[in-house]
Amino acid sequence: MNGWFLAAGITSFGVAAVHLVAGHRDVVRPLLACALADEPKRVLHAVWHMVSVDLTLSAAVLVCLALADDTSATGLVAWFVAAHFVAYAVTFLIVTLSVGWSKPLLRLPQWILLLPVAVLTVAGIG
Repeated sequence: MNGWFLAAGITSFGVAAVHLVAGHRDVVRPLLACALADEPKRVLHAVWHMVSVDLTLSAAVLVCLALADDTSATGLVAWFVAAHFVAYAVTFLIVTLSVGWSKPLLRLPQWILLLPVAVLTVAGIG
């Protein structure tokens, strides 16, 4: 068993849970209540659910990698998952830093949850 992948998978399940609970309260409810036109509102709502699915499936993949025998495909899949979490974290950092907020790194702290999954996954590849 690969403990790094298991830690990454458990962390990713935690990220998915935070996304589902806090995201529904802080993002989805205000989005659905706002005056935005229905079509873009529903597209954003669907995208939020797509991210929920993505985070959960990534967590499941990491747990499967942790329990699987090491194969040639394990490293490739793990690099893909790690890159995916790095891309998410970088996206949040770019968006946050481009707005000009005071204390921007804490305004959208999602990158703080996403980056550890990538780091733990890369550690498991090593």
